[in-house]
Order: sequence, then structure tokens, then C-alpha cells
Amino acid sequence: MEKDALELTKKLISCPSITPEEKGCNRVLIEALGHSFTTRLINRGSTTNLWATSGHGTPFFLFAGHVDVVPPGENGWIFPPFEPTIKDGKLYGRGTQDMKTSVACFTVAATRFVSEHPECGTIGMLITSDEEGDGKDGTVFAVEQLSKEGMKPDCCIVGEPSCNSVLGDTIKNGRRGSLNGFLIVKGIQGHVAYPDKVVNPIHKVVPFLDDLVNTEWDDGTEAFPPTSFQISNIHAGTRAVNVVPGECKITFNFRFNTLHNHKQLEKFVEALCKKHHLKYQLRWQESANPFKTEGTKLSEALLAAIEKTCGITPKFSTSGGTSDARFISKWCPDVIEFGPTNQAIHKVNECIDVKQISLLVSVYYETLKNIFKKAK
Repeated sequence: MEKDALELTKKLISCPSITPEEKGCNRVLIEALGHSFTTRLINRGSTTNLWATSGHGTPFFLFAGHVDVVPPGENGWIFPPFEPTIKDGKLYGRGTQDMKTSVACFTVAATRFVSEHPECGTIGMLITSDEEGDGKDGTVFAVEQLSKEGMKPDCCIVGEPSCNSVLGDTIKNGRRGSLNGFLIVKGIQGHVAYPDKVVNPIHKVVPFLDDLVNTEWDDGTEAFPPTSFQISNIHAGTRAVNVVPGECKITFNFRFNTLHNHKQLEKFVEALCKKHHLKYQLRWQESANPFKTEGTKLSEALLAAIEKTCGITPKFSTSGGTSDARFISKWCPDVIEFGPTNQAIHKVNECIDVKQISLLVSVYYETLKNIFKKAK
């Protein structure tokens, strides 16, 4: 399985699939799945979603992932980012960690398992090309369509890079919620030399932002880290040194645990705007709700597979950013993220230790064995 997974990973990396384009990844995967899986595309806009299934009945196990990647970025790549290259035991290329390796590994594990256990139940795969984008034409749309058709998996592994130092050290069994705010603070534009004739929106917004930045939202919970607030962008001005701007635009984000919800945070911020007498426009983007999976058949099956394959006991974690698991969790509550180490994701010279590939295939394969063995 190791050789097959490595070669499949290389083929996927060779496809320059910058979101939302798959650039040939689906053809590669359909060929790798062979006759054991029935495949079809669920597309919208520029996004291509591959749906593949094998078998019938229960349990219904799902692998989910994405083949789109972020742009390579600035110069500094040792090797061309879409020409997979092995050096000193590492495979270089955009998508090696996030997350073409996982897609290759669970494809190889699933096809082998199906060939050895043809009457096991149902195994599905959902692969999108829009995870690095807003996801609305990707997993969100695909799940909507599959739900209408009566498809409902019992459990799902999303192959996001979950581990910190070594393969197997971390399972992501939940994520915090995410809320984006887009604030425009209005002022009165004018000459800097006449402060009595202007209203500087930057000056107005600074005390407001100071309040937000210094607010302690909570201490976290046993399962989740503390809620956090971060400013991601501030823009104001005409680029002239002698003009007070007429408005200031601020983009910010909350990552929140189960002690809060979208509406509570939105209400707090809007009350703070009024407290500081801001003239403002505020738009919200509710990106994700917090979710957590614990003590399920999947978590037990994956834990046992990691201990057997990697020789370590993983920690469960809800830290980090969002993934398509936030959409799948509404459809399939027993969802977990597990994949390779993540120290190089989205970076120049993204790479993965080649040894992780064989281990990851085995972890996925052993998890399938544990899930379907319990079902007998």
C-alpha cells in the first residue's frame, strides 16, 4: 500500500489545483478507485465535487477531503511546487500536508479494504475542490444534494492535517465556532490642519478596538480553548498625508467555544459601537458553529488504529482553524479530523516525511477494520 499511496500522492501534487479548480485530480482519483467504487460529480460553478461509494447497507463510513490548494506564494521554493520531489526522506510539493497525501492514503486504504471485504457495508468518499475557498459550492452544496437523496453516513473521517510533531499524536474531535465582522466607521473627511472641521474615524474607532482587544471572553472549557478576538485588517485614508479620511474599515474574527454563540457576540459588539458613539455600518458572516465528537464508535476505532500502527496514544484536541468538518457535522455528527503533521501547511516548501505515508494508509485501513468488525 505504501508504494501505491506515494505514487498517487505524487500524481495529485502534479495537478496545479489552486482553489476552486481540481485540474485533473478527479480523473486521477477515479482511475485509482477502479471498478470497486461508483463515482459521479456534484458540481456547481467552478467547483467540482467527487462522490464515490462502494457497497450497500450499514455501517456507512465516509472519508472526506479536498484536492484544492492555496497558491504557492512568494519565491523561495527549493523545487517547483507542482513537481513532487523527494529529498532527504521528505516529499516536497504544494498539498503534501494539506491535504493531498490524506486523500491518496484513504483512497488506497479504502480500495484495499473493499477488495478484501466486498460485503462489509458502505464506504463513501466526498472530495471537493473548494475547501480553501468559502466552501459554499463545495462540501456545503454536495451535502445538501446528498441529503436530499437520503444519503446519511454513520461516521466520517476528514483527512485534514491534524498532528503536531509526529503522525498519530493528535486527533481533532471538534472545532471552535468562527464569526467574521466587517465594520465601517464613518467620519468627516477634511484637511488635517483643521481638526475642528473634521471627524477622524480612526481616532473614533481606537477606544472601541481597545475595549474589544482587552476583553477576556472566558477561560475556555474542558474541551475547548478560550474564545479569542483578532483584528485581521484595518484600512483608511486617501494616501495623502494632509487628509483626514472619511471612513475606516475594519475586519475582525471571533473564534468561540460553546460558552458563546453568534448572536451573543454580535449583540455585544453592536452595544460597544453605541457605547463609543460610532457612526457605523456592520456586516456579519457566520462561518461556523462549535462542535465536538466524543466517546463514539469512530473515536474508539481510530484511537485503537493509531495505537496499533504508530505505537502512541493520541490526544484529542479542538484547537486550530475551521475545516469542512463544520459542514459535515450537521449531516453526520460522528465526525473526526485525522491526517498528517501540519507544521508546513500553506508555507513555502510544504513537505511531508515519506514515512508518514505508509503509516497513514495503515491507520485508515485499521480504522475501517475496527468499524466494520464491530458492526458484525
